[in-house]
Amino acid sequence: MATPLAERLRPQTLEDYIGQQHLVGENGVFRRFIETGNVPSFILWGPPGVGKTTLARIVATALNRPFYTLSAVTSGVKEVRDVIESAKKQKFFSSVTPLLFIDEIHRFNKSQQDSLLGAVEQGVITLIGATTENPSFEVITPLLSRCQVYTLRPMQDEELEQLLTRALASDGELHQRVKEVAEREALFRFAGGDARKLLNILDIILSSTEGDVVITDKLVTDVLQQNIALYDKNGEQHYDVISAFIKSVRGSDPNAAIYYLARMLAGGEEPRFIARRLVILASEDIGLANPNALLLANACFDTVHKIGMPEARITLAETTIYLATSPKSNSAYMAINEALAFVNKDTTLRPVPLHLRNAVTDLMSKEGYGKEYKYAHDFEGNFVEQEFLPESLSGKQFYHPNCGNATEQRIAERMEQLWRGKYK
Repeated sequence: MATPLAERLRPQTLEDYIGQQHLVGENGVFRRFIETGNVPSFILWGPPGVGKTTLARIVATALNRPFYTLSAVTSGVKEVRDVIESAKKQKFFSSVTPLLFIDEIHRFNKSQQDSLLGAVEQGVITLIGATTENPSFEVITPLLSRCQVYTLRPMQDEELEQLLTRALASDGELHQRVKEVAEREALFRFAGGDARKLLNILDIILSSTEGDVVITDKLVTDVLQQNIALYDKNGEQHYDVISAFIKSVRGSDPNAAIYYLARMLAGGEEPRFIARRLVILASEDIGLANPNALLLANACFDTVHKIGMPEARITLAETTIYLATSPKSNSAYMAINEALAFVNKDTTLRPVPLHLRNAVTDLMSKEGYGKEYKYAHDFEGNFVEQEFLPESLSGKQFYHPNCGNATEQRIAERMEQLWRGKYK
């Protein structure tokens, strides 16, 4: 089987590396790694196909370090311990610290990540992790605190153009068969900032055509539609499909939502990623219209963690349908955004009202802290009217109930009854 184009063109040095100039440019941290030989444990966080694995290999090659690799998809605690033992033996004969690269480290569970801690702390290995997920959520705190996190960005069109030019000039088959790139819009649009995806598209075009090739938008679109199963199965169109999934749930279409859920699961998407998106949807798009949605989404997230695939597909489907068919409200989302926007622009020092402050010292008591505070539960209906906002903001409304659903209509009526038109 022919080596994929992405592998044939994998850069070997920083000079060949395209993109991520904030990391590999003239003053980039990765150049300092290679110049000084001082490499800390670090995690590379970014979307697929932006050069995470390549960057790790370049560092190892440039420094002539022993380089071990594991995939979190296929490796467990045993494989981690085996590699650590090999690294200990390697270090016994050499003063340099081996590098251990773990692809998709977010797929390691807590016990698997715990098994790395001792070796990282003792300097047996320098850990390099690669993840498409936010490390703050997916990497345990003790391990994350021992690693620098570097964010990689999707490639821009001008960087994809550099990659395309290099591929056409340096790869024999491409150079021989592609006579012209007449149009680039579809090529770059389907690539979506992913270098590997761009090269895979070129591979698919060559394998789907014969003789000389002129690349046009129509050719790219037609070829990819003919190969859509292969294209999606390899994890392509990740961002397009998750976007369609989110918008289908938000738009109350359970059939479309289930279809895109199936697309993601069939394409090998991480179930926890989907579960996390459902939790966000429950807060952002359903919110107070149906507070039970967040409870179910959280239960889904926990269940997916506990049972994994294939059974997790049922829980994901149940939650997806429930959220899609639920009434919708983004009032909480809008309220916090409005309040944050106000606070971030507000340059006025607005003191908290004295009656809301706790008097933790005698001096504070003498100054009147807490003196006029009224304890709501001492009054009929567990409510008494008093000012809670700073005096200069009295009557300022941030939360606007969405009265298009029954739950928030009741909230609006209760707020009107209690505050009698204060907040408008």
